[in-house]
Amino acid sequence: MKKTKESFIHWSEKKEQAGYLRVKILLKLFLILPIMMLRIIAFPVGFFYFVFSKKTRDDSNYFLHRAAPFITNPKTAKKCQSIFRSLRHIVSFALTLIEKMESWGGKFPFKQIYFQDDDINDLIERLENKKGAVLICSHLGNTELLRGLASFNRTGVSRRISVTSIIDTEISAHFTRIIKELNPESAMEIINAKNINPDTVLYLEKKLIDGGLVVIAGDRTQADGNEKTIMIPFLDEEAPFSVGAFYLAALLHMPIYYVFALRRGELSIYPKYDMHVYKNKISTERSKEYSKKERFEYSTLLVRSFAEMLETHCKNHPFQWYNFYNFWSKGA
Repeated sequence: MKKTKESFIHWSEKKEQAGYLRVKILLKLFLILPIMMLRIIAFPVGFFYFVFSKKTRDDSNYFLHRAAPFITNPKTAKKCQSIFRSLRHIVSFALTLIEKMESWGGKFPFKQIYFQDDDINDLIERLENKKGAVLICSHLGNTELLRGLASFNRTGVSRRISVTSIIDTEISAHFTRIIKELNPESAMEIINAKNINPDTVLYLEKKLIDGGLVVIAGDRTQADGNEKTIMIPFLDEEAPFSVGAFYLAALLHMPIYYVFALRRGELSIYPKYDMHVYKNKISTERSKEYSKKERFEYSTLLVRSFAEMLETHCKNHPFQWYNFYNFWSKGA
């Protein structure tokens, strides 16, 4: 399946299709309707976008077509080759949006999140001891669950945890406003990724010293092209990954954890999630002693380890990949 050069646009150029008024309506529905009804409504909404949003449908088909040869589960591979694969993908995304709102509204049941036998206990112990950490997340699955649970003191830690997210606030303006309306007392703070400077780094260090979490997405690049990226093999073709996010993580001199929250059954109306938390094995203890060049080289090691882990989970959960654009384009 080929795409023309003109279709390789940066992810940030895909403007939010719904204005704030429509998002406000969704918020009102969330506040007055039972969650189960909203989940059911997600199916016709997903079908609507499947029929009328050709760009979203094409992006979904392009990714699933590329992912299909690398999927070892026969049932999942067959779904990726179905003519209705993009419909499944889009409906899965619609359901996830509802669950994101559940998380920020404090309505998602903690008992439906299953922490795996990985490094979650290490992270919880660290937070319990009032020590901070850096979380690198992605647009695979629903990492908002961990951020939302942290805001509502439901992570298994006996204290309220502050969460600082580094995101593109111009693209996510509606998202930011929704969070504040869902939970005015949210412990999450949002910092614009485009405004990172030395003062920001000092501020983030203070938040971490106070025992907070700093959350950074590792699978997006900036639109202005001013950041350093490296090309890393991803599903058998090189894709651009931002070094900047990992360079920032290295500057903060704190343990770095990769986090993935993956749904059991992409179309289930009774959602259950597996939460995976992996502590990066490369120590950041000596990063203060590194030169700029050495720190960059260290950051590329972080990028490669993250990309490898992202690819592994992507092969197992292709319908939970919510980057609806050409991820492999150098302009993306």
